[in-house]
Amino acid sequence: MHNHRIAEFHIIESTLREGEQFEGTHFSTADKLEIAQALDAFGVEYLELTTPIASPQSETDLRAIAAMPRRFRLLTHIRARMDEARLAVDCGVDGVDIYIGTSAYMRQYSHGKSLNEIIETSRGIVSFLKSQGIETRFSTEDTFRSNLADVFTVYRAMDLEGVNRVGVADTVGVADPLRTYNLIHSLRMAVDCDIEFHGHNDSGCAIANALCALQGGATHIDTTVLGIGERNGITPLGGLVARLYTMDRELVRKYDLSLLHEIELLVASKVGIDIPFNTPITGRTAFHHKAGVHTNAVLQNPTSYEAIDPTDFGLGRSIDVAHRLVGWNAVRDRAAALGLALSETDLRAATTRIKALADLRRITMEDVDAVLRGTVVVGLPE
Repeated sequence: MHNHRIAEFHIIESTLREGEQFEGTHFSTADKLEIAQALDAFGVEYLELTTPIASPQSETDLRAIAAMPRRFRLLTHIRARMDEARLAVDCGVDGVDIYIGTSAYMRQYSHGKSLNEIIETSRGIVSFLKSQGIETRFSTEDTFRSNLADVFTVYRAMDLEGVNRVGVADTVGVADPLRTYNLIHSLRMAVDCDIEFHGHNDSGCAIANALCALQGGATHIDTTVLGIGERNGITPLGGLVARLYTMDRELVRKYDLSLLHEIELLVASKVGIDIPFNTPITGRTAFHHKAGVHTNAVLQNPTSYEAIDPTDFGLGRSIDVAHRLVGWNAVRDRAAALGLALSETDLRAATTRIKALADLRRITMEDVDAVLRGTVVVGLPE
């Protein structure tokens, strides 16, 4: 697989559309405005909202966000139906994302249309949207379980019709990075318009697939905050940022990275979840160092065991010294933080005592500090 340089790309933030399909989500209009403002400050290029036909509240919310002061372009996600397209335009959106299922599953069980019917139906909607000056995307749902000859026939027809983007959707999360790269790369040869990728995370590949889509020539990636969405969600905003940052910081310099953590805290609180411990960048343990060999290296030069600089995200690192794996350099660092001037001999002896205590029970930073101040004798009853 060629490691193609990633050209300019855009994030389509779908927390207010895909994220509404997450198990615990019930956003009020005020919630949506607050999240939209936070994502606008972060700098995402697009926000995607639920179709206004879904419910009266969905329409109210779409109109409210269309009217707010913002830099992002507002999209809504509609079925290939003219009544939805007309309502979306009336709500004041900048763009419309049309979708229709092309896999045998979707064609049989979802809408029952043939390939020609799909093309004819969509053509009328695309030409209407274009006549209204609306940025238009056409997406096939369940792309990776579709016959690719069928999919490419539909995409070519839509490209010729003048859509701004075609969308590839791994609707059930079955794609892998190589398949994603190959499909997007082939599609890049077949169409002239932009290409969007929407990847579910059912088998844990959403971030990797999004990266490979970009390497294959995709121009737009769908994300949600913390990856929330239908089932176990899609490519997470922070995870994609982490993946791109570690390749080349310039790729994500256009975003205000210091806002990522508070955006995640905001959305997590609205949907009633914690930020998972292993979330890239913002997880509780993201910059937590424990093993002695690691902590020594990190204290001398953080990049030895960190590909991401926490200060770029307004965060700090933590060196854990309260455990049996601790090394004396980390203990020296802690002693210095406490203002204690201890010789190397004393520090090494303290380290030995900390390890012995940690073998007896789970210890805390208070225990470590007590050892360093000489107030704990290992082995005495608690």
